[in-house]
Amino acid sequence: MKSSKTCLALVLHAHLPFVRHPEHKDMMEERWLYEAITDTYLPLLRVFEKLRTDKVNYSVTISISPPLLNMLSDPLLISRYSDYLTKLEELAEKEVKRTEWQSDFYFTALINRKNFSELRNLFESYGRNLIAAFADLQKTGHLEIITSSATHAFLPLMSESPESVTAQIEMAVKDYKRYFKKKPIGMWLPECGYNPGDDAILKHFGITYFFTDTHGITGAIPAPKHGVYEPLKTPSGVYAFGRDSLSSRQVWSSFEGYPGDPVYREFYRDIGFDLDIEYIAPYIHESGHRLNTGIKYYKITDKNSEDKQPYNIQEALQRAETHAKHFIEQRILHGKHLQQEMEQSPIIISPYDCELFGHWWYEGPAFIYNLLKLAAARHEELYLTTPSQYLKRNKKIQKANLPISSWGHKGYSEVWLNDTNAWIYPHMHAAAERMTELAEKFHKPSPLQKRALNQAARELMLLQSSDWAFIMKTGTTVEYATKRVKDHVFRFNKLYTDLIADSIDEAWLKTVELRDNIFPKIDYRMYRQNSKGVGLRS
Repeated sequence: MKSSKTCLALVLHAHLPFVRHPEHKDMMEERWLYEAITDTYLPLLRVFEKLRTDKVNYSVTISISPPLLNMLSDPLLISRYSDYLTKLEELAEKEVKRTEWQSDFYFTALINRKNFSELRNLFESYGRNLIAAFADLQKTGHLEIITSSATHAFLPLMSESPESVTAQIEMAVKDYKRYFKKKPIGMWLPECGYNPGDDAILKHFGITYFFTDTHGITGAIPAPKHGVYEPLKTPSGVYAFGRDSLSSRQVWSSFEGYPGDPVYREFYRDIGFDLDIEYIAPYIHESGHRLNTGIKYYKITDKNSEDKQPYNIQEALQRAETHAKHFIEQRILHGKHLQQEMEQSPIIISPYDCELFGHWWYEGPAFIYNLLKLAAARHEELYLTTPSQYLKRNKKIQKANLPISSWGHKGYSEVWLNDTNAWIYPHMHAAAERMTELAEKFHKPSPLQKRALNQAARELMLLQSSDWAFIMKTGTTVEYATKRVKDHVFRFNKLYTDLIADSIDEAWLKTVELRDNIFPKIDYRMYRQNSKGVGLRS
């Protein structure tokens, strides 16, 4: 029986690890946040706002991780971001003067200056509160904002500590409510990492749906009738949506996908590395270490050659529109084929890391703009939706048991557990056991003990961040990731030892509280076991 129209769910996952160093004036890793705000979050908000103003009917699902929410609401980091943007505006102004007689670069310099000025105005128009801007788009029905685990922990490798899995989900739900004044309806499991049984914990905290990679659905028992183009209902009643590999490859891949097109801006040619050190020194790290500034003048040209041609933004934006049109047409063609086989509407799930759009792929926000606009214009053939909207309209959902899976290389846990990072896990598991011990032991703590217990919970959660293992595997900022793991292990163990010995170093505790200040409403009692041995607090 032929179904009705095909649905498309665009899913963006916005996440950065919690990086906050008040003890340093200029910490290179804090720039991850500043670059993401400038390159991705503000440009996407600008796109969403323009579409709403133009009365384009669109719906996008976006997961904003708890660490990112905490950083976007941190006064110190937002103040530092403002300073960062000021320096960028200053550099862009200097670049207009420097390139005045360089015809290949001058127009790009003018565009850069205009862009940074617009981003400044947008940032200030929001009262420097990006979370409120996203929340407003959710109120008008244009965004469906969901959450992720508390510190982006990779849950399949935490199965030895069900209390920790539960705490990661409980804290995420509570923190979401703190920012958006309601509970999240969906959750992005970090790295799409699903472990059988996690659905019961999601259900307990009111989560309706989550996402898996393709094989997380196709490997289910019984086998799904229509692959990833319908959700599955887990034993607990939570719904799982699977990633469509075809639409993923078209956008994700820098080789066969859109972002690798020769006319797009080359990420790896930045004036932070290209220009004389005397000129660029005020705009890179204070140590003189060269960094990306975000100002780039070349296009990809040829991925296999260092010989790059000058960037032409008009040409690149036209290509982004062409690619958006191609993307929509491909989904419509695919949808027509699916409709012939299905009784109810097929849904194509297209999930991506949010930071791809703008940071890694400069023209990504323009692609999103055109994609949403074109989809709205062709809504009779392809209907933009969100998972919750789809579930309201489609009630016949197959029940199945899903296997363990992730969207990492080879589809399981190898990225986060290998010879580069395996040393983390004995420390992580030991700390998790000790945290449950502390939660069971201290039923009536003193105010000082309660502070120490809550900080121990923060240190454990920060230790459990999947980002550190990922960085070690990819070999990028390994020294920093290693230090973060060791620091959180040390701080947790000292807090544990001090609590057991009833000898808390209050001055040291205050320093740690000021530095690792994520989750101000954290409650260590979430690590207590219930009668079934699962960490659900009574």
